This record gives sequence, C-alpha cells and structure tokens, in this order.
Amino acid sequence: MTQQITHSELDEVVKRSPRKWVYLFSEGNASMRELLGGKGAGVAEMTNAGLPVPPGFTITTEACNSYYDSNRQFPEGVWEQVKAALAIVEKQTGKGFGSKENPLLVSVRSGAKFSMPGMMDTVLNLGINDETVLGLVALTGDERFAYDAYRRFIQMFSKIVLDTNPQDFEEVLERYKHEAGVKTDAEIPAEDLKKLVGEFKQIAERASGQPFPTDVYQQLHKAIEAVFSSWNNKRAIDYRNFNKIPHNLGTGVNVQSMVFGNMGNNSGTGVAFTRNPAHGEKKLYGEYLLNAQGEDVVAGIRTPSPISKLEQELPEVYQQFLEIAQRLEKHYRDMQDLEFTVEKGKLYMLQTRSGKRNAGAAVKIAVDMVEEGLITPEEAVKRVEPSQVYQLLLPRFDEAEKRRAEQEGRLLAKGLNASPGAAFGKAIFDADRAEELGKAGTPVVLVRPETSPDDVHGMLVAKGILTARGGATSHAAVVARGLGLPCVAGCEGIRVSEEQHLFRVVGSDLVIKEGDDISIDGATGEVFAGIIKTVDADFDKETDLKKLLGWADGFRKLGVWANADYPRDAKRAVTFGAQGIGLCRTEHMFMEQERLPIVQKMILAKTKEEREAALEQLLPFQQSDFKGLFEAMVDPQTNEGYPVVIRLIDPPLHEFLPSYEELLVEVTRLETQGGHEAELAEKRQMLEAVGAMREMNPMLGLRGCRLGLLFPEINVMQTRAILGAAAELEKEGKKLHPKIMIPLVGHVNELKEVRRQLEATAAGIADDAGKPIDYKFGTMIELPRAALTADRIAEVSDFFSFGTNDLTQTTFGFSRDDAEGKFLLRYVEGLEEPGLKDKVKILPVNPFQTLDRDGVGQLVAMAVEKGRKTNPDIELGICGEHGGDPDSIEFCNEVGLNYVSCSPFRVPVARLAAAQAALSRAEKDR
Repeated sequence: MTQQITHSELDEVVKRSPRKWVYLFSEGNASMRELLGGKGAGVAEMTNAGLPVPPGFTITTEACNSYYDSNRQFPEGVWEQVKAALAIVEKQTGKGFGSKENPLLVSVRSGAKFSMPGMMDTVLNLGINDETVLGLVALTGDERFAYDAYRRFIQMFSKIVLDTNPQDFEEVLERYKHEAGVKTDAEIPAEDLKKLVGEFKQIAERASGQPFPTDVYQQLHKAIEAVFSSWNNKRAIDYRNFNKIPHNLGTGVNVQSMVFGNMGNNSGTGVAFTRNPAHGEKKLYGEYLLNAQGEDVVAGIRTPSPISKLEQELPEVYQQFLEIAQRLEKHYRDMQDLEFTVEKGKLYMLQTRSGKRNAGAAVKIAVDMVEEGLITPEEAVKRVEPSQVYQLLLPRFDEAEKRRAEQEGRLLAKGLNASPGAAFGKAIFDADRAEELGKAGTPVVLVRPETSPDDVHGMLVAKGILTARGGATSHAAVVARGLGLPCVAGCEGIRVSEEQHLFRVVGSDLVIKEGDDISIDGATGEVFAGIIKTVDADFDKETDLKKLLGWADGFRKLGVWANADYPRDAKRAVTFGAQGIGLCRTEHMFMEQERLPIVQKMILAKTKEEREAALEQLLPFQQSDFKGLFEAMVDPQTNEGYPVVIRLIDPPLHEFLPSYEELLVEVTRLETQGGHEAELAEKRQMLEAVGAMREMNPMLGLRGCRLGLLFPEINVMQTRAILGAAAELEKEGKKLHPKIMIPLVGHVNELKEVRRQLEATAAGIADDAGKPIDYKFGTMIELPRAALTADRIAEVSDFFSFGTNDLTQTTFGFSRDDAEGKFLLRYVEGLEEPGLKDKVKILPVNPFQTLDRDGVGQLVAMAVEKGRKTNPDIELGICGEHGGDPDSIEFCNEVGLNYVSCSPFRVPVARLAAAQAALSRAEKDR
C-alpha cells in the first residue's frame, strides 16, 4: 500500500508547487465552478452537506489550460499533488491503490464549468490489473463481478486512452455472449470473462502497438491526460460552438473512489432529474438498472427501468434517494441532474448539476419555482435562455419522427440554419407556381438557387424556404425570419436546376422533382425527403411564457420593436409584445404582382412627367399599405398608435426589373424564331434599360438617398402616402406617430437636401388636412462615414436607426452573401492547416449574426456619443438582424440605445434578452 500522507503533508506538497492544482472534495464548494468545473463543485458541495459521496479529488481547470500551454505536458506539481491527494483517499476508504489485498479502484471523469454531457471522456474501474483483480475477488467473494470490472476497464481505457476501435471489442463480446447462449453482458459466466480479459488485452496491444499498461499509476497518468485532451475533441468543440461556450475554460478532472452497481440485484446505477426535463412536471424522473455500472444506462446495452419502479425493488434506497433529490433541488434552487450508484443496498451520490431541459420545461420550471418561493422573478428571467423562448414559438419536428427519417436514410443534405422552425411541403421551384399552390391550400417549400425580391409572392405563401446559395442574412433568410418561416440557406449539398424543376443531391443519385415532398429544419439546417410531422406552437396558450415575459418587461430598459412590412406582420408583432415598428421596408410593397408593371413603367420612364404619372398610379397602393400598417399598430382601447418607422425606397431600381442575362436569352430566342416583332421590341427596350442601369457593385451604387436625390419624385410620392395615411386615420380620432427614415446617408448634405424636399411635401399635406401632422425625419446609420460624422448628421436628424447588416458589410469589406457562401463560415469554424492538430479560427462568430463589438460596435458607440452630443433628444435604435440576437442586445443596452427592432418572431426573445442585459448591468454596477 502507498505510504499514507496526512492532510498537512498534502499542504506541504502544494507549497512546493507553483500553485494549488488539486482540491479534495472536502475543500471545494458550489461557488468554485470555474476552477473545479460543474461536476467537481457539485460533488464538493454534496460532500460538505454530509451526503453519501465516495471520496475523491478534482484537478482544476487551470491545470487543464496549463497542460495545453505546456505543449500537452503536466504542469509542475500536478502529478505530485495527485499522488498526495490519492493517498488521502486511500486513508478515507481504508483501501490501497494498487493493493493486492484491498484494492482501491477509481473513476476518472471530466467536468467543465458549463455542462457538456457526453462530450468529453470518462474512465471507470481504473486501478485494476492481474494482481489487484485477485484482491477484488478475495474481498467480495464474487469472481464474476471482479472480472466483469476488469474487462470493462480494458474496453473503456482502450477506447478513451489508446484510441482503439470500440467495434473490435464489441464483436468479441458478441461472440462470447453467443457461445455462452446469453443475451446480456451481465449473464456472461466468470470463466468466460477471464478469457475475455485476455483477448481484450491482445486487441488493445495490437491496436496501440504496446503492451496494455498494468502499472496503476501509469493508468492514472494516461487517463488524466486523455480527459484533458478530450476538452478539444471534435464533438466538444462543436458542442461549445453551438452553445457559445468559450473555448478557453478547460475541464476539471474528477478522480473518485469507485463504488459498484454490478455486485448483484441489491446493487444498481441510475440517472434521475428532480423534475421532468421534457415538460417540467414536479416529479422525480429518471432511469436505473440493477446489477449494472453507469455506462450501461447510457449505452443502451440493456433497457433501463423507470425510477419509480425502484420504490418496489429497493424501497429504502428509493426513499433515501427521493429525500436527497428534494434536498439538493432546494439547496441549489434549480432542477438537478443526479447520478447515483447502489452498492449492496447502500446509496452513493456521484453527481449533481443543473439539469438540461427543453424549452417548454425551462419556462415552466422557472415560473413554478417563483410561485413555490424557491427563486425570485429576477432569477427566473435570468435562468431561461432566449433561444428557448424562440424554440417555443416555432413549429418543430416531432423528434421521434425525425430520428426515424434519419434511420431510413432520408436526410438529404445540410445547409445554413438561416431561420429556425420546421416545415414540410411540396418542393416547388418558382415563385408563381408556389403562389398558385399555396393560395389553393397546398403546403409548399419554395426551392431556389437563391431568392430575390421577385420571389416574395411565393415566399409569402410558402411553409419554408430552401436555397442552394446565400447566407444567413441573405434575402431568403431575412424575409423568412420576418415572416416566421423556416429557412435553410446556402445548402451546397444540393444542385438546383430551375429549367428542369428539380434538385440533385451531391454525391448520390437522389433527385427531388417538382411536387415531391420534402421537410426542412431551419434550426439545424437539415433537409429531408418526405414528410416529417411538426408540432405547432400557440403563443396565447403559452401562459407560463407570457408570465415570464411580463416579469422581463418590468426589468428591461430597452424598448422592443419589430421589423414588419405588412399589416399581418405588425399584428403578429403586437401579439408578441412589440411596442412599435422599427423598420418597414417599402420596396417589398412594390413587388406585389399587380404593382410591379407600374413600378417598371416608372423606372423605364423617359421623362419626369412620365415617371410622375406612374407614381400617381402607385400612390393609392402605397397609401393603402401604410394605412393598414398604422391601423394594426393602434391600441383599440386608447386609439393611440405605436411609433412606426418607414424606410424610403432603398435598393437600386434594377432589382425591380428582370435580370439582364435572362432578358438577353429571351431577346436572342425571339430574334432567332422571328414573327414576334411587338414582343421583341418590348423586350429590347427592357434589355436596353436594364443594361443602362447595370452597376459593377450595385450595393454601393445608385440606391438609398442617392436615388431620392436624383429622382426626388419617388421620395415625394412615398412621403405623401405615409403622411396621407396618417392624416386619414387622424380624422377617425386615431393618433399616429410615423417616422420617415432616409437610408444610406454618408454625408450630412445628403440628408439636408432630402429632408428639405420632403419637409415641403409634409407641409402641403398638413395644409390639406387643416392641422399639423406628428411625424419625424431620421436616417439609417449603415455606413462607416455616417458613424464617424454622426454629430453633424444628428443636427438635422430626429432619430438614428443603426442598419448593422450593411454597417457590418461596409466595415469588414465583405459582400454579405458571397462571404457567407464562400469563406466566412470557414473563418468561424476554423481553417485546417497541414501540420496543425487544431483548426485555425479567424473569427469567433459570424459578424452578420452577432454584432462585432471590436469593430462595428466601436462605430455604433461612437455614433451614439457623437449624436447625443449635438442632439441630446435624438432617439436611437437598431433595426439590423442583430436586433434579435441576445449578445448584440446586451451591447445595445450597454451603449444606451432606446430600442431594438427585430423580426416579429424574435420579439419575445428580445424582451427576455433585454431584461437579462439590464439585470446583468445592474449587478455589475452594484
């Protein structure tokens, strides 16, 4: 037996090291999650609470990070402290690590600050070899148990530490079960297990090229290294990326004396939650197995029993476990995920941590705990993830159906998860056909190589959108989010043929033709053949969510508005709690089919008079649009309207015309066929007009305020429509607050001149109405120069709205759709470099999804400061995609914006995120 060391001697070992790397369970507590990891902090807290926890110690997350800093070598003092702590565990258990008479076996488990279940590695039964197994036999009198533990250790150690193929062991195991005529591992006789141990060691030696380690300290050293290394395995990195967990936290390593659930039918192991993680019911939920070890429950080798059955099989153990579960939940004031083992009728607690739960359960548990007096409303608001709120409000696939589809090989491809939600329908490849079928009640998924505003009529009736090209902020994605539609964009695993009305799946012979059923998951980016059933959400029935958001509204400082182009969007936004419209994009109204010919006539006009005539035809359409939007934003009880920000036309005019390439093909076809002189003349005129408007870089060309300066009659018509609609409703006793936003201002003189033109128009409408109209003029800050000169622009602007989509694009110099489709996601996921084990990450996140605080954020903060310096009353908001992103909302709260504006379906998310940002700020200020 290893020479025993007293606690004071352990302290002496620590003093000789650069720092304390190892903490006994009795030295830690729940507040040390960052240093000890969640698992280490949890077992320490349970130990100090007097619960039955097998003794052990935790190697800190700092040691893990230092291990990587030291080129994957143990930092100075780590190994010495491990051995000293292990000696104390020997003393606590009365067993010896490596002892032939009374062997101590240990588990070696990972445990990071944030729970990452199953992402990192674990080794059980460590400390067993040909000699200690005999001691285990003598101690327990159970040869079968001892050799079962031995074969399990070899199998697990080989997989985790020696990187062998698990299937090699499974095949041999299956052969032994077949020859013994048994169905489960637990039934393999002792003599067969002895032979199995020998074969397993041979497999490990062949695979690793070295003898299987028998020195128990060598086993321990290698296992600790393996757990450290698992912090950066692929699944752990992917999990952290998805859950936005920092990569620099490191994992703790928990070395704990083994207790055995596989010592007969009065032994067992299980996992349980103090409440149901699927729907939040306040009832013990979990599974267990008798005569088993922990991995048997999660590996699916045997079918576990529900935890409620333990009350019949081991009633005293069940009652003790139930009391401990309730005690731990009350202590942590959160639903707990518990691991336990029963050894010969004695219960041991191996882990407690906050349990993972789905969106519905998260909200219900938070609200229930407030009503039970366990937590405060502030804590409930902080506890629910904003993404969980979003999930609750979107259609989603039935998980069992989805798993079945994957097993059947119906998963076709994966693209960008551009807009969450689930949808199924007929694959339709053009917007006209989609509109026809959609209006007839047929579920449709619009499939396009990429979408443009021309497709909006098809998108409006589709259940979901799939594109082969484009990014998460492409047209398809932006419109889909505004409509609450699922969207998978940039799906490069498919090749869309518009001519043949089909898509082919890259790397296979699979073809999806027009009319075939497909299903898309906008939350994961997955595309399936056939129909997968969805589960719908109903906000009015989400009483717990509405209660939680009501609390959130009382804490937040930021207003929450919505981006909405149509009255139906505005009504949905108000239902979800929006306090205004922060962006109405008027160009979408121009794309309605009955208006598009008039819009094209206006664009092709050769004189100002012709253009104004076409605009006069458009005026009633636009005024009706705005009236509907304003009406949707009026409180019927008070007749007071929420503020509505309407952006004047922004895109270049050629976007409302057919594509140059398509027209060229059409003209060539007509010229070749002959006999279509009138149609050919019309097409040639259109081709000439489109050709004259073509730009090398249209997003930086004639658009926004530049278009209004060259063709002021367009802005004049829109201003007449906006204020005319407001004046109509004013006559009905409704009080409106329209705000007219002038886009793409880069120089204050642009804003001055556009405002001068439109002020005259507004004055004329007020004269006609016989009284003043309440309106404001402002601008969108979407160019770096606008941010840099915000103090001058604020002198002539009533409000700023930060258009952070374009501000990100122009600050980075990225073409948004091209960047996301070609290289940007690889920047985020990491580039593979020859000779480097780890990928090289260029950017931490996609800057079009989460605001780049270091670059774009500096411009926003500067514009806020400069704008308020010259105009203290200026109203400041954000209407880019970042307005619905929780991290970006936190930034908006920090810099002091008045409101954020986002797609209607993200309004509840923004309400919660804004409250969390305000509560976090208040904590920092205390």
